[in-house]
Amino acid sequence: MPKDQIERHRTNRVGWLRAVVLGANDGVLSTASLVLGVAAAHGSHKSVLVAGVAGLVAGAMSMAAGEYVSVHSQEDTEKADLRLERREIRADPKGEHQELAAIYVGRGLDLALARQVAQQLMAHNALQAHARDELGITEALRARPIQAALTSALSFAVGAGLPLLISSLAPQSVLIPFVAGISLIFLALLGGVAARAGGAAVVKGAFRVMFWGALAMGITASVGMLFR
Repeated sequence: MPKDQIERHRTNRVGWLRAVVLGANDGVLSTASLVLGVAAAHGSHKSVLVAGVAGLVAGAMSMAAGEYVSVHSQEDTEKADLRLERREIRADPKGEHQELAAIYVGRGLDLALARQVAQQLMAHNALQAHARDELGITEALRARPIQAALTSALSFAVGAGLPLLISSLAPQSVLIPFVAGISLIFLALLGGVAARAGGAAVVKGAFRVMFWGALAMGITASVGMLFR
């Protein structure tokens, strides 16, 4: 197949797309909610901005650390499974061949063809064949902790920057409706783009993100009102 005709599937971008969407969504939602909570408590304009900046920095670092630890744990598990599989292939190649063939039989191949496919794949790269078809570890979906951490932190900071910018520009009297309204619009756009990139329904994705965003901001603002 010519290079320019190679099919491009959405699973190839699941890893970074997940990190970007989660980071930006959390950035907008948590910072907007924090700003609204302080504003609803009749905090000064300076207090609102300080809370927003603190939320941006703390949130970005928290996202980076959390994503790194989580994805690194996945990577450790993958490496442990691969080490185990490598030992099994060395100790019992015949048994591993039969195991791989059985997987292909379960997917619809007849036994003779399954054995032939397993033999050829193991001759080419036995560990790769077992990683992909037995363990479900592929290059497109494998864990990348550093990439995930940096992506999450950057996307959170970009997302958090929007309500923070609105807070710095909007007059105190209209800060709450401005931050809430524009943040909800951005959340809807973010949800729609994510749904589009993932092949899902755009309107449904946008509404889902906007609904939960509105709920979170409304609850946070209500808590802030208790401390007037």
